[in-house]
Amino acid sequence: MPPRHNLQYTPESIDHQLQQIHLLDSSSSSENLEQLGPIIKQIHASKQQEVYLRNLQALVESKDSEIESICTENYQEFISSVSTLFTVKSYTNSLREKIVTLDESVALLGRGLVEKKRALLQTKKTAANLDEAIDTLQACLKLLDVVDRIGDMIREGRFWSALRSLEDIQATPPNALSQTPLYQHILSSLPSLRTQVQDAVTASMKQWLLEIRNITGTVGRAAIEAMGARTRKWRTRREKDPMLRLSCVGSAVEMVTNERSDINVMCCDTVKVDFQPLYQCIHTYASLESLDELRSSYQADRKAQSDLILPLTLPLASLPDVVEEICGFFIIESHVLETTSGFRSEQEVEELWDAVVARLTSAVRSALTGEKDPDTFLRVKECLTSFVTTLESYSYSTQPLHTLMMALFEKFADLLESQCGQRLEEAVLEDDYLPMQASTASELESMLNEVWLTSAERGALAKRNTPLYLPWSQSFYLCCRDIRIFIQKFYHFVDGVSQHHGNIDDLLSRYLDKLLLNHIGASISKRLAGTSALSQIAQVVTNLELFAKGCSELARYPTNLRQTTQLIRLASSPFSEPFAKACNRITALITSKLDDFFDLSEYAWTPQTREGTPSMYLYELMNWLTTVVDSLAIEESYKDDAYKAAIGYIAESLMNFMIGPKVPAMNENAIANIATDITFLEAEITRIGRNHLNSTFSELRAMAELVLQDKVQEYLNPQVRQTLYGDIKPRRLQALLEKLVRYMAGRRDNISREQGEKRKKEAEAVGRLV
Repeated sequence: MPPRHNLQYTPESIDHQLQQIHLLDSSSSSENLEQLGPIIKQIHASKQQEVYLRNLQALVESKDSEIESICTENYQEFISSVSTLFTVKSYTNSLREKIVTLDESVALLGRGLVEKKRALLQTKKTAANLDEAIDTLQACLKLLDVVDRIGDMIREGRFWSALRSLEDIQATPPNALSQTPLYQHILSSLPSLRTQVQDAVTASMKQWLLEIRNITGTVGRAAIEAMGARTRKWRTRREKDPMLRLSCVGSAVEMVTNERSDINVMCCDTVKVDFQPLYQCIHTYASLESLDELRSSYQADRKAQSDLILPLTLPLASLPDVVEEICGFFIIESHVLETTSGFRSEQEVEELWDAVVARLTSAVRSALTGEKDPDTFLRVKECLTSFVTTLESYSYSTQPLHTLMMALFEKFADLLESQCGQRLEEAVLEDDYLPMQASTASELESMLNEVWLTSAERGALAKRNTPLYLPWSQSFYLCCRDIRIFIQKFYHFVDGVSQHHGNIDDLLSRYLDKLLLNHIGASISKRLAGTSALSQIAQVVTNLELFAKGCSELARYPTNLRQTTQLIRLASSPFSEPFAKACNRITALITSKLDDFFDLSEYAWTPQTREGTPSMYLYELMNWLTTVVDSLAIEESYKDDAYKAAIGYIAESLMNFMIGPKVPAMNENAIANIATDITFLEAEITRIGRNHLNSTFSELRAMAELVLQDKVQEYLNPQVRQTLYGDIKPRRLQALLEKLVRYMAGRRDNISREQGEKRKKEAEAVGRLV
């Protein structure tokens, strides 16, 4: 406000003012004294009362002078003027008094007004201060309310809203409140509040980790069950479509052709996983720029939880629960990895996965140490297969688990082969080798479905009426059934295991060769050594022949089981050795019995006359031989082989009579008697339809006829010997001639001596041909 200047009252200004209030206006009929108030107030306000009075006095004196002058000139008028002046003076005095009084009154009123004004200003200032204080208090209350609501937000779990409120507090624009100690105190407490938010959201996440640990197994179970349903669905479709039979679940073909709606295993009927606490925690830590701290803490917590899944010692009974826990754990980790950006890295999850898989494989191997039951390995494999297939769908590397399952498969196959081999040996060694009987058509069908037969053989047997005696004994049926079960379990184990089918088939062929050679063949050979009944040995031969024929069907069975065209390669002749032993055993038993007959032959080696009929023991021998061989339940070719071996043994025994050391000397009558026996034997062989076996006696007959017809000299002729006597061996003819020489040497008559000398020379000549 510009400074005030003191007004200077001149007579002109006073006159002008008086003119304004009509004090000097002659035309005015009244004194307009009311207008003096503002003038006096102005004079009082400007504190120029004295000046004004002096000027007024000067004006009065001036007017007096003017009056006097006027009066001098105009006395009368002067007198009236003096009278008027006195009146004015009285008025002036009165006015002065009134002014003084008014001044005092105005001064008094002014002082009160000033005091009131001052009080008013003070009151306004106080009111303004109160308003400001009220505004500040209200702002403080709002701020305190925000701080209080931050606590409520923390308790209610609205951490992001709490952080936003803290940011809003910190971002408050500068104002009166920002200068207050309360605001500064609240600002200083913001780090503590942020720490509270961080601690609260961390506690919320820790609680969430505890909750998901309790439901991890349920998540894994739901995922494995969903994969099991998917596997069964695909298996059904694969069985219907030959083009899909080599494709497994998870393959490109299955993923393209399988029309399905994926089940959300983390939000289904059995379980619901709420990831909001984790997301809140991640968002909160990211806002607080402490995400690395949360990441490290989360990794440590998850590692600790993964370590708790596997016990120190893994009971196999708890393996399904353990793999469900692991499955659920890493499905949740996969979901966290996919739904968060920058929080989890694939490397961190893979580190957890590799560590858990390593402990799982070690625990499974340890749990199976010393296990001898292959079914246990099969159950473990099925459990691991579901686990592996499920986690492969979440892109986890399962190669170590496949390696584990292949190691388990090798142990399983060895145990399965050992177990099956033991059953095969028991079936072979405990068999009574009597033909099995099918009492009903259903029983026959059941047996035909188990044994290895060609389609023609199966069809021929199926058409026959029951009850029916079958060609095989119990061991053949049991061995076929057990091998079928072995193959089914073998492929059941590798079903779902990542392994090339050719390698599996080769491995199966090696195991089948072991079963056929080391268990069935070797057991049959062992059983043959202790079997003396020809009927049982004949049944063994029949079984072996069925086994040999069934190998081709056995090679096709795995391909039919897997619906492929690749045949199993088996050993070329897995039963050749036991078959040869069986045939030899039949021959040995027959020859043993023939020896008994030859022991009863009672030949006279130097008879005086020749017999006109064959030896009696040969009748019994041939009757027994034909009865036994023809009654054998073997194929005709094997019967023919048995006859051939028996006839050969008979011929060899007769030859031993003629040339062997047991008979030191022999005359021509004995040779003639043997020739008669040979004729009988040839006739009997022809009678039973085996005339092609008569050639067995060709050397024996030719040698007897050569001696009896005295044609040894012809034999010495190389051309004749090669043409007519090619079957006769010189050493054998020499031995027979020497026996005749020894007989002649014991005779006393000259003819016999001469004949003896002749035979001696012939023997020496034949001996030179050796």
